[in-house]
Amino acid sequence: MTAANPLFYLHTPNNGERWQALFAAELPDFDVVAAPAEVDPARVQYLATWRPPEGLFGRFANLRAVFALGAGIDRFLQRSDLAPGVALVRLTDAGMAQQMCEYVLAGVLRYQRDLDRYARQQADAQWQPLPGRAAADLRVTVLGLGEIGGAVARTLALLGYAVAGWSRSPRELAGVRCLHGWDTLPTLLAATDVLVNLLPNTPETHGLLNHERLAGLPKGAALINAGRGEQLEESALLALLDAGHLRGAQLDVLGQEPPGKEHPFWHHPAIVLTPHIAAATLPGPSARQVAGKLRALLRGETVPGLVERERAY
Repeated sequence: MTAANPLFYLHTPNNGERWQALFAAELPDFDVVAAPAEVDPARVQYLATWRPPEGLFGRFANLRAVFALGAGIDRFLQRSDLAPGVALVRLTDAGMAQQMCEYVLAGVLRYQRDLDRYARQQADAQWQPLPGRAAADLRVTVLGLGEIGGAVARTLALLGYAVAGWSRSPRELAGVRCLHGWDTLPTLLAATDVLVNLLPNTPETHGLLNHERLAGLPKGAALINAGRGEQLEESALLALLDAGHLRGAQLDVLGQEPPGKEHPFWHHPAIVLTPHIAAATLPGPSARQVAGKLRALLRGETVPGLVERERAY
């Protein structure tokens, strides 16, 4: 380590040595240090982290940029120790899009091929074939058409599903009927068999999946939520499932993670819970992407994933 090199600091919940080795290979002109190793706070200009402890950013008076090792940055925006002048950069895929496509497809197939109903039949020792349903007859709506949501929508369209996508601003995707703006959402939901939520958590999307919007889905529709748990009104989902209006839900994110042992989602027959694993951060691709973003930042170029704080994304 030499004081002549800029210092890049890593703070991850685990696997610090692995992350350090990957970043050191990608940034040979930087001194890369991973927590819990001691570091001179005055030398830290760039930091990559996920689930940072309170007060972490405030330790570094010369911090210029923070790189979030994930796509979601809502919890970073809530930090009082992250100065407004420090650039905040999120990952834009880094292997997560492929994983999310797989996760969503598993859920879509569960409802298209009646695997949820056959599971209940098996529990009751029933053997009863159900009528088949072609992919083209299943209307899938993807909320959020960014890097990951766009990849999910395109993949489902290529597989023959009737895919619509919704975003806050205009998008164009081959094979996908794209709508934007809040006024288009009610009509779109009314024509949806499987609703896939991949939106970021912003003030606008917080509580988006409330009773009114979930009830606006057709009877027998299903929900796949891999966006943020804060966007779902859990009591509304339970009420609509118990009333038979909604068929089922596959949930990868919750407002409180993990949920308490008494949470009704654990044992609800129409809910599939997964522990926030739909699209995990992959260290190798993530280190390469962050290093590329850092070099672009130093050259004064446009940095993909640079967060606009006023938009919360």
